[in-house]
This record gives sequence, C-alpha cells and structure tokens, in this order.
Amino acid sequence: MFSYLKKNKSFYLSTLVLAGPIIISQIGHTLVHTADSMIVGHFIGTISLAAASLTHSVFMVVLVLGLGIAYGLTPLIAQENGKDNKEECAKLLSNSFWINLVTGIVLFFLVYYGSNYGMEHAGQDPAVVKEAKPYLFILALSIVPLMVFNAFKQFAEGLGFTKQAMQITIWGNVLNIVLAIIFVKGYFGITPMGISGVGIATLIDRILMMLAMMFFVLRSKHFKSYLQHFKLASVQLHRIKSILKIGAPVAFQYVFEISSFAGASLLAGKIGALEQASHNVAITLASMTYMAASGIASASTIKIGTAYGKGNLIRLQKFAKISYQLVIVGMILTATIFAIFNGYLPYLITKDQEVVFLAAQLIIIAGLFQLFDGTQVVGLGILRGIGDVNIPTVLTFFAYWVIGIPAGYFMGITLAWGVTGIWYGLTFGLFTSSILLNIRYKYVIRQKMKLKVL
Repeated sequence: MFSYLKKNKSFYLSTLVLAGPIIISQIGHTLVHTADSMIVGHFIGTISLAAASLTHSVFMVVLVLGLGIAYGLTPLIAQENGKDNKEECAKLLSNSFWINLVTGIVLFFLVYYGSNYGMEHAGQDPAVVKEAKPYLFILALSIVPLMVFNAFKQFAEGLGFTKQAMQITIWGNVLNIVLAIIFVKGYFGITPMGISGVGIATLIDRILMMLAMMFFVLRSKHFKSYLQHFKLASVQLHRIKSILKIGAPVAFQYVFEISSFAGASLLAGKIGALEQASHNVAITLASMTYMAASGIASASTIKIGTAYGKGNLIRLQKFAKISYQLVIVGMILTATIFAIFNGYLPYLITKDQEVVFLAAQLIIIAGLFQLFDGTQVVGLGILRGIGDVNIPTVLTFFAYWVIGIPAGYFMGITLAWGVTGIWYGLTFGLFTSSILLNIRYKYVIRQKMKLKVL
C-alpha cells in the first residue's frame, strides 16, 4: 500500500490541489442555502423552515439546469488547452457568456411562472406555500448574475485556475450571512423582512460575485494570451452547439438528480410540515459532503479532459482511478462523522426538538447514501472529461426516477415508513446510478483503447 501511494503521489497531489479550491467553491454555493436555512430556522420558525425547504427544492431543479449548461464549457476548455489552442478557448468563452446570459433570463421566467404553479398544485401546506412564494421570486432574480458568474468561473477552472472562484465564493458567503441577518432581524433601522430578507441578501451577494469573477478573468495576466482573441460579439452557431452538446445533457443529469431530491421533499411534505422540515435539515447537511465529492469530480473532468485532448489514455485511466479512490475515502470519513454526531448536527440549523429528533435518524441514512452519491458523481465527472454525456444522462434518469423515487414512494407512503422510507428509496437510486456509471466508464475506455490500438 505504501509503495503504491508513493508511486502515485504526484497524481493524488495534483488532483487534490486542483480539487481543493473547487470543493470549497462548491461548498460555498451550498452554504448560501445552508446559511439561509440556519438563519430561517433559528430566527423565524418551523413553518418558514419548511417554506425554505420547499423553495430550495423547486428552485434547485431550475438552477442546476442552468449550472449544467454552464458546465459544458469546462471539458471543452480543458481539451482545447490540452491541444494548446488558445484562440479556440477564447472563442468558447464569448459564446458561453451569451449562452449563460440568455439561459439565466429564460430560467427566471421558468421559476417565476412554472415553480409557483407547481407549488400551488403539489398538495403542500398552504401556510408553507404562502411563505415560500415571495422568497422564490427573489431567488429567481439571482439566477441571471449567477449564470454570468459561472461562464467566467468555468473558463478559469477549465484552464486549471480554481483558487480565485473559491476566494470570491468565500467572501460572498460572508457577505450573504451578514446581510441576511441584518435584513431578517431589521438591524440599523431596517424594517424586518422575514424570509424575503434572506433572498435579497442572496441576490446582492450573487451580483457582486459576478462582477468580481468577470474582473479577475478579463484583467488577470494569466489569461492575457487567451483573451487577445476574445471578442464579446464573437458568436458562432457551431461553437454554441458544441457547448450545448455537452452542457445540455449535463444539465439534465443535474436535473434528474436534484429533481429526485425535490420529489422526495414533496413526498415528505405530503406526510407533514415536520417531516418536510426534517428532510430539509438532513439534506442540507448531506449536500455539504456531496459538494466535496462534486469538487473531486470536477477536478477529474479537467484532468481527464486535458489528458484526452493530448490523446494520453494511460494517464486518463490513472486519474480516473485516483478520483474514485479519493472520493471513497472522503465519503467514508464523512459517513463516520455523520454516524457519531447525528444527534448534534441538526442543531446547526434548528432548535426545534421534534425536527432535530427526526433529522438525526435521516442523517444516519445519509451516511450510507453519500458513499454512492460520491462515486456516482465522480463517474459522471470522468465521463464528461471524455465527452461521453448522452448515455450517462439516460442512466441517471433511470436510476433516480425509475428506481429511486418509486422506491421511496413505495416505502415511505405505501408501506407508511414515513420520511425514512423515502430516504431508503433515494439511497437505492444512488446505488443504481453509481454501479451503472462505473460500468459505462469501463465500456467506453475499452472502446477507446481498441481504437488506439487500431
């Protein structure tokens, strides 16, 4: 074991160095909603916490659609950078900017009209829906600056520059928390805004993050040789298609997974506001560790995309193996933390004893399902680096919506196991996704190696 680690030390370190800032940045995005939930849970109440759960669930389905489209830029940038094609990288950025801006505007209207309609017709507690609607509207506005932020973030990360987005995200989260508390409590003479104040704080935070990321990319010396070819008005249909060819399937992969969690939240809401609030607490904590796995997956996409661009399949396979090993070790560690501190972690978000008691049970299940969640997201990251996104999209739909949600409904509602039954269903869906994506990766690599030999 020691000899193996020593031999592959450079692969582990380079992956971790790249993944570390991405993990912090990814966790930072999650912390926005985590901080919102904590502030709502501690300062407002259980109904508002359930409203935050419902809002985040329906909002995230739409948001990840946009983030997936934005993500289509990263593997393309990594592949072109592997070929040392700086002009193409710059042209991809300009096209990605317009794709993200238009997508952000479209998603705003989709949230405003579609999600509001969905909440009203999903059998939810009327008091929860009333609290959720104004909060959802403000969050929807924040999609536009967040999408533009991601256009420049994915460009920088595709070239291996991950620390800057991390730093911007950290400071953005600090600002978001401070502003949210001020607006919710009504400090400095401001009228207390309740849950809407949390949304306004998030909107301001995302506008400033967008401006900071744009300034870094457009003014940094690191990108000067790339941006000499950059023209904002340079939009070509074939480049838009190449970004969307990867981005659209990735978006649907995100949607299938996040919508399954949103579906689980709706199922929990059918049982009651207590169950929905408990689900929100547990899923918020679990999403923190998921983002660590997602960061490793993003790093694997960049490393594998660069190796693939250079035609180095041996190096590609090495990084894939290293990524799986890192995420398994990481998820085992966090599962252990969940198992030991399951009775204490919910207090980070709420003081309601009933919510804490039920959430503690769900956190035990989360310790198991995050192992499968971590390996499946790394499987997706590896396949994205190769450019294989269509079949994995079908596999994720099958795992989440043919297996996971029906199983959750059967155990949670039909068998009356409650919200724990819903979470068992989610775990089974993630296990299915993890196995299928690993099988797909091995099949694709065998095909690539055959072509290389021929």
